[in-house]
Amino acid sequence: MSQPTDTKCLIIGSGPAGYTAAIYAARANLCPIVIEGPQPGGQLTTTSEVENFPGYPEGVSGNQLMADLRAQAVRVGADVRAGLVSAVDFSSQPFAVTVNGSDTITAATIIIATGASAKYLGLADEQRYQGLGVSACAVCDGFFYRGRTVAVVGGGDSACEEALYLAGLAKKVYLIVRKDYLRASQVMQQRVQQNEKIEILFNTNTEGLFGDEYVEGAHLVSHRGSSDEHRFDIAIDGFFLAIGHQPNVKLFTPAINVDEQGYIVTYNGTTATNVAGVFAAGDVADPRYRQAISAAGMGCRAALDAEKYLATLD
Repeated sequence: MSQPTDTKCLIIGSGPAGYTAAIYAARANLCPIVIEGPQPGGQLTTTSEVENFPGYPEGVSGNQLMADLRAQAVRVGADVRAGLVSAVDFSSQPFAVTVNGSDTITAATIIIATGASAKYLGLADEQRYQGLGVSACAVCDGFFYRGRTVAVVGGGDSACEEALYLAGLAKKVYLIVRKDYLRASQVMQQRVQQNEKIEILFNTNTEGLFGDEYVEGAHLVSHRGSSDEHRFDIAIDGFFLAIGHQPNVKLFTPAINVDEQGYIVTYNGTTATNVAGVFAAGDVADPRYRQAISAAGMGCRAALDAEKYLATLD
């Protein structure tokens, strides 16, 4: 086992939150170490084009945006490392974190920026067409489907919100609902049902997607397993998942408090968690906005909160 490495600030996870936290922490002379995790750059690396991040008037690919943020963090002094955090110990300070099952890093403060993973149906086609018509964020990618036909999967408030948002851009929106009713609030149900661009397909499951290079359609089945079972295809250009997100918090619970949805709880308008010296930023602590720019903002706040906390120790 290698010798422990001490740092004032350890950032677990990359993406807009992790890299921005690293930039601010490095400029504050906290000598941050960033462990990038299983998907360096986070979920944004699966987005082909980003047009709503300030500073890129012509748009930028998700990979390039993350590469730029990473390069900036490294340039100002952050120690960015590839690796997986396999265990954490928040029982005493400094905190101990195990990386890749063997390396130990001790840190005075920790910023959790592990994000939240979108839930998928589990179809092989979802991976095949990732970034080629399959998306889990209408606000991120809906702009590319102006005047086109798309489908949204889900029956809750999030799905209805995505469908309504897309209806303001697309020519037609199919809302694919597994059950025979919407789980969304009454107000959201009414808005969806009254929107002429949205067609709700109740009792319907997606069995696959098709298209030569990009998504061109979906294979659906209605009333699956019943005497009324019926298979049919719809022509679509985009397929949006809105069946929820799963915050990546398994490593940190039960030591770190989470809400009923599994998102890390922060306190008093800061990024502070219930464990003094541990902060959370980005989608792992944000069930509402889930945008790159808001995650970056939380990364900034987490670094500033960590700096202020360290000052109290001094």
